[in-house]
Amino acid sequence: MSGGAEDDGNEAMRDLGDEVWKRNEIDSPCVKLCSIHPTERICVGCHRTIEEIAGWSGMDPERRSEIMAELPGRAPRLSHRRGGRAARLERGERRRPG
Repeated sequence: MSGGAEDDGNEAMRDLGDEVWKRNEIDSPCVKLCSIHPTERICVGCHRTIEEIAGWSGMDPERRSEIMAELPGRAPRLSHRRGGRAARLERGERRRPG
């Protein structure tokens, strides 16, 4: 069976390359360091809340833009360390069984 019109359709799709996957919407702020901070309750990578992460794909572009604008201001919330071993000892906590 020789190509004909069927080949023309495939060739057109190949010419599109990655363009076919691009969409007119704001990108996700995810940086693939996904872990929720235990006290601040925001992702240590992108600084979104669990609710924002879960609802991201259903949000309109305006709401996503609003959240993106807020994210840099959330970063300082994660700069305070909890103290590790020294803080546990100071609080009187014993070594965790392991």
